[in-house]
Amino acid sequence: MGDQLLSLPVIERSVHLCVDIQRIFSDEGPWPTPWMDRVLPVVASLASRNPERTVFTRFVPPSVQTRCRACGSGTTHACALRPRERLDLQLLDLMPPLAALRPPATVIDKTSYSAFAEPGMIDHLRQREADALIVSGSETDVCVLATVLDAVDIGYRVIVVRNAICSSSDEGHEMLMRLYDTRYTEQIETANAEAILARWG
Repeated sequence: MGDQLLSLPVIERSVHLCVDIQRIFSDEGPWPTPWMDRVLPVVASLASRNPERTVFTRFVPPSVQTRCRACGSGTTHACALRPRERLDLQLLDLMPPLAALRPPATVIDKTSYSAFAEPGMIDHLRQREADALIVSGSETDVCVLATVLDAVDIGYRVIVVRNAICSSSDEGHEMLMRLYDTRYTEQIETANAEAILARWG
């Protein structure tokens, strides 16, 4: 489908929320997302337009101690993740073209799927009086999905950037895009980065 972008302006208080474009999800990390190389230049073009209005999230796996307190049994999906102690911590960094934009771009770490599970996210957006979120990132059908649905619940205007999100599953990505375009047309807008940048001063 083509762009589904309302005629409303993308104004000064719009924030680009980029979810988890990190080295850990690149080819050098333990959880590679093959599409990342393809979308990274698009994400960088969005972030470079207004870096001071860009928020990057970084997924930081919980430590063994934190994870065991939260789960108890060690059998849940969260507990199956590789704990922080067993990772090269440099892999948690943003991909280099994005890391170069901080500051003025903001970075907020999270330990679960949705960016809004981290209280600092909603506090940050409220302080800057954000009214719309332009969402890019990884993965379409996991952390991006969780973040988008939470943003809708909170009441933000949500614009998903079609060519700036990626997944390790082609099928999962395509299913989510069809869902946005057919089921969530009242809650979620979708558009390519070029259409968004044309309106975002």
